[in-house]
Amino acid sequence: MPKITIIGAGAVGATTAQRIAEKEIGDVVLTDIVEGLPQGKALDLLEAGPLFGYDSNIMGTNDYRDIKGSDVVVITAGIARKPGMTREDLLKINTKIITDVSQNIKLHAPDSVVITVTNPLDIMTYVVMKTTGFESNRVFGMSGVLDSGRFAAFIALELGCSVRDINAMVLGGHGDTMVPLPRFTTVSGVPITELMPESTINRLVDRTINGGAEIVNLLKTGSAFYAPSAAVTNMVEAVIKDTKRILPACAYLNGEYGKKDIYLGVPVKLGKKGITQIIELELTGEEKKALDRSADTVRSGISSLNASG
Repeated sequence: MPKITIIGAGAVGATTAQRIAEKEIGDVVLTDIVEGLPQGKALDLLEAGPLFGYDSNIMGTNDYRDIKGSDVVVITAGIARKPGMTREDLLKINTKIITDVSQNIKLHAPDSVVITVTNPLDIMTYVVMKTTGFESNRVFGMSGVLDSGRFAAFIALELGCSVRDINAMVLGGHGDTMVPLPRFTTVSGVPITELMPESTINRLVDRTINGGAEIVNLLKTGSAFYAPSAAVTNMVEAVIKDTKRILPACAYLNGEYGKKDIYLGVPVKLGKKGITQIIELELTGEEKKALDRSADTVRSGISSLNASG
């Protein structure tokens, strides 16, 4: 069975382990620095196997040596946003954590594909790529899949239709400057621009942009984990099964969309080697401007990182 390591046994990490095990995508190594936490959650998941009918093996560990031979490594380690905290507020704390994690991935799982979930996501994915020295196609982030899922959920509620019929597209940084694209968002092939008025679309776009913050404010302590774990599981499955699915992901751009040396959410084709193709959409002037603003925000975060580092 393929080997999938999840670094960080908090809510997102543990729920991702559960989803991967239940879908029998591979065996799971749940890793965390807190003694007993990954071992306890892994054992609980292992004991659920006979009851839910999955044969995936799940182990918990505090030792990075156990990630050896991983096909995919998912990074969920780091602190979550608290109410009133922006993704950028997380920058310094999570950079230190992610740098240490990346050094261990480089040492113990040098052939793996790495998917970043930790926020601020675009910047953390950049840190992972620079620290590991891996080819950029093997390091990408979970952003657009989650954001598109949120957009699709709100569209389904508004139209009273099945979520299965909706394909949503969201570009840009994972945060307040993301760029939902109504023109490329369809219900059974019909763009939502033909199914609802602009004012409704704008309301749904705004809710999508603030989707993470809405959940943080409701929970009071903690942030989203059901939808993020579902999003990253989709990406892991695309890599492990080499399905060549086209999904929006946080990818390294080297000239695409007129951007260089930056991670940003764009549509990509995912397979066993990671990103096999970046798909460039023909954007309108307004869409380009929105993507530029999003890229500027990510770039300023990277700059502040380099300045403080």
